[in-house]
Amino acid sequence: MTRYLRQISLPNFGEEGQQRLRAGSVLIVGAGGLGSPAAIYLAAAGVGRIGLVDFDSVDLTNLHRQVLYTTKDIGQPKLEAAASHLRALNPDVVIETHHARLSSDNALDILAGYDVVLDGTDNFPTRYLVNDACVLLRKPNVYGSVFRFDGQLSVFDAARGPCYRCLYSSPAPPHLVPSCAEGGVLGVLPGMVGTMQAAEAIKLIAGIGEPLIGRLLLVDALRMDFRSVALRTQHERHEKIERLIDYEGFCNSAMSNEHEWTVSQLAAELDNVAVIDVREKHEWDAGHIEGARHVPLSKLQSELETIPRDRDVVLYCHMGGRSARGLAMLQSAGFTRAAHLKGGYAAWVKENT
Repeated sequence: MTRYLRQISLPNFGEEGQQRLRAGSVLIVGAGGLGSPAAIYLAAAGVGRIGLVDFDSVDLTNLHRQVLYTTKDIGQPKLEAAASHLRALNPDVVIETHHARLSSDNALDILAGYDVVLDGTDNFPTRYLVNDACVLLRKPNVYGSVFRFDGQLSVFDAARGPCYRCLYSSPAPPHLVPSCAEGGVLGVLPGMVGTMQAAEAIKLIAGIGEPLIGRLLLVDALRMDFRSVALRTQHERHEKIERLIDYEGFCNSAMSNEHEWTVSQLAAELDNVAVIDVREKHEWDAGHIEGARHVPLSKLQSELETIPRDRDVVLYCHMGGRSARGLAMLQSAGFTRAAHLKGGYAAWVKENT
C-alpha cells in the first residue's frame, strides 16, 4: 500500500486498479530503446508479471537511449541485466525472460501467456509478426516506433479497431527504409514514446481512460509537437490473417531471390566471392564475417570502382535492410553479379554458432 499510495489515491483507480495491475501481465518484445523505459515504469507501477523478449547483449552505443542499462552492463546479455535492475526496482514484480529471436515458430506460444503485448521492436518483419500473432490470439498490441526526431504510438486491437496492417497493409521496399543505426535517433525520444506505451498498457490492464485504439499519435521532438490522427478499421483491404508466415520473405519480397544468398550458400562459396559489410564501424568492430571487407553504406557509392565486377559480390548488414539498399545501388551501377545476404549478420551468427 505504501509503495503505490500516490497511484491508489487517483480518482477512478484506487485499490481496485492496483489489484488489476497486480493480477495483470505485459510482454515487452525488444528490451531496447522503447522496451527499457516501458519496463521500468511498468515494474514501478506494480504490474504483476512482466515478460521480456530479446536475444542481444548490451553495447556501448545502446546507453544513450536504453536507460535500463549502465556502463557496467556492457557485454552482458540484455535480459540478464534488465531482469536484475527491474527486480531491484520492485522485488514484488515477477520478471520472466525469453532469450530468443521472436519468430513464426515461437511467437504464439510466447505471447499467449500475457494480457497485453508491448511492441518495442525496430524492424518491419518483427512488427508484422507481433501484429499478426496478436490478431490471432486476440491480444491488444501497444505499438511504438521512433526514427531520428519522430515517433509514433497507437494501440492495435483487431477485435475493437484497426491492426498494424490497417495502417501499413504492406511493407515498404527494404532499400527505401533507413535504419536507426544509419539514420540515428535522439536519445530521449524512445524514452518519451516508451513511457507512453507503458501508460497505454497500464490503462488497458486497469480498465481506465481511453486507449489509443483507432488513433495514431505522432510525436515531433524537434518542435515538441504532438498530434493525433484517426485510423480506420480496414481489415478488408489487407491480406486476411489466418496464420503466421515467413516475415523476412514478406518484407523483402521486392528483392529477387536470385539476388539473395542464404547463409549456407555464402558459407559454401566464401573463398570465391567478395563479401562486403555495409554496417557502421561499431557494428563491424563487434563482430564480422571473416574475410569480409568493411564499406559502410554511406561510403558505398564512392567505393564502386574498387568493387570487382568479374566475380560474385555479396553484401550484408545486420538484418538485410541496408544490404538491400546497397544491392540496389550496385545494380543501378551495372553490377550483374551482386547479391545480398538473407537475414544479414544476425542470421550468419545464428547458423554458425
